[in-house]
Amino acid sequence: MELPILYEDADVVAVSKPAGLITHSDGRTKEDTAEEWFKCTYNLESTESSPVGYVHRLDRDTSGVLVFAKTPAAYEFMRKAFHDREVKKEYLAFVYGAPKKKKGTIDFDIGRSRSDFRLRSAQPKAKGRLREALTNYEVLSETEGYALMKMIPETGRTHQIRVHLKAIHHPIVGDVLYSPNHPAALGITRLGLHAYELDVPLPSGSRVRIVAPIPADLVPALAYFPGVSEKFALRHDAC
Repeated sequence: MELPILYEDADVVAVSKPAGLITHSDGRTKEDTAEEWFKCTYNLESTESSPVGYVHRLDRDTSGVLVFAKTPAAYEFMRKAFHDREVKKEYLAFVYGAPKKKKGTIDFDIGRSRSDFRLRSAQPKAKGRLREALTNYEVLSETEGYALMKMIPETGRTHQIRVHLKAIHHPIVGDVLYSPNHPAALGITRLGLHAYELDVPLPSGSRVRIVAPIPADLVPALAYFPGVSEKFALRHDAC
């Protein structure tokens, strides 16, 4: 297994994770993981006293930027940066419909679903502790019945963007967990969510903006949104 490297220095490496690959093993199944790629590529093993490896997670079906730390010092630094919300995240989501308000913030606490253990919920009667969750959004482009949205989560709850978009009645195209009864659309055959950009502080004291180009399986969907594809192509060139 090979993962495209987007950025690398002595402390960290960032890769473009494809949809379908899990970040780390769940202990229940035997399959390739991004974590195993890191271990094999750098011959590093994480231990309780000397942690290295992934410093944040992406859902199995979400593609995009994933960061690993190569040293224990970098691991602690990066984990703290994510925890303290010093990392700026930008996702692209293809959704059903389009919000009337084209720019705003979704501010719904998230708990566990009462009907399905796999799901999270933004409903007031969600199970367990309700945790603060904030997601900023902007509608980038619209076509009949669909929109392309920029999502900027300020918190990092499990399934946060997926849950928040469902809560405002614009679930993500191809989300079999949170919009199972919606038809396939825009040529998308998996979850239409991509972790496009991370702006992160580094242990060296600098910051870096890391961009994962739109993966091939989502490129056809961009054709439904005139002008957007060209804008992203320019941004890739700039990076």
